[in-house]
Amino acid sequence: MPIQKSKVTIFDVAKASGVSSSAVSYALNGKSGVSDVTRDKVLKVAHELGWKPNGAAQALARSKTQRVGLVLGYDPKLLSVEPYMMELISGLGAELEKYDYSLLIRMAVDEAAKLSIIDDWIATGNVDAMLLVNVELGDPCVALLEEHEEMPVLAIADASVVGNLPSLSSADADAVRQAVRYLYDLGHRQIARVGGPESLAHSYIRDSAFADVASELGMRYRCLHTDYTPETGSEATKRLLAFPEHPTAIIYDNDVMALAGLGVAASQGIKVPEEISIMSWDDSFMCTAAYPNLTAMGRDVVDTGKQAAGLLLKLIGGERVGHLMEGPYELRARASTGPAPAAEKMR
Repeated sequence: MPIQKSKVTIFDVAKASGVSSSAVSYALNGKSGVSDVTRDKVLKVAHELGWKPNGAAQALARSKTQRVGLVLGYDPKLLSVEPYMMELISGLGAELEKYDYSLLIRMAVDEAAKLSIIDDWIATGNVDAMLLVNVELGDPCVALLEEHEEMPVLAIADASVVGNLPSLSSADADAVRQAVRYLYDLGHRQIARVGGPESLAHSYIRDSAFADVASELGMRYRCLHTDYTPETGSEATKRLLAFPEHPTAIIYDNDVMALAGLGVAASQGIKVPEEISIMSWDDSFMCTAAYPNLTAMGRDVVDTGKQAAGLLLKLIGGERVGHLMEGPYELRARASTGPAPAAEKMR
């Protein structure tokens, strides 16, 4: 018997059929993403409840929402202090606004929440396209989006980890070679890196490149992984400096950890760069505000955001986009790096 209310919603159907609202939306709109058994069950329950399609909602679904979606799985504490994502969003948002598009940002507490948000956007058409960031090795978000070609998506990640999805990637391996060679030429033979989470695809690419280049040059190389926060950056620095023969140069995967490394060195009375050189992977205003100013591998992240926005608009317009590259990294040498200590150079 139909329930007695003025309008039956997909949430009513979901509750009565015992499935998610996104699954109901897939079934009622004839989209893939649910099994035939689930589809038949949903359609039967919807009929029994007296559900009828909302004409206005259907018309809206057929038009553009003028929104691009971005799901962030960042720790809010990190997001509030790390410039990279803010610069990317700044460029992305500024370019989208030129075409009357807005950016819809959702925060996901874990992988399941991220998948749920993406699943909902695919089912409801609540965004016209998606930007995928911080892609992990074997990322289930990539697999989900590959199954739904109707959702335009651009991944900011290396082409090797995004399957058939269009991508915009950075020249990480080339930047690693540039950074390590720079330290080698300064006489450093023992170097270390404080990297981000091992699960991230770009961490893996950097790991491999650092190990290969250091081996080619006959350098000793250590790597510790963190969650990008200044606290874990500090802890990793303390561990590296505790070795009897500690590295004479450390490269950090973001600026906030490099700043934390400067603090640890100062607290232990270790002079920068006379006794240890410190580098940041991404440049930012914080690198030039620090003392001594931090040497950094820099790139125009705001421009990357603008480039990503342009590619997303092309995808929304039905154009094909393949695997593209950002502009190259630039090594910006500053006062935090210098010649290796004399004893090191003699080895």
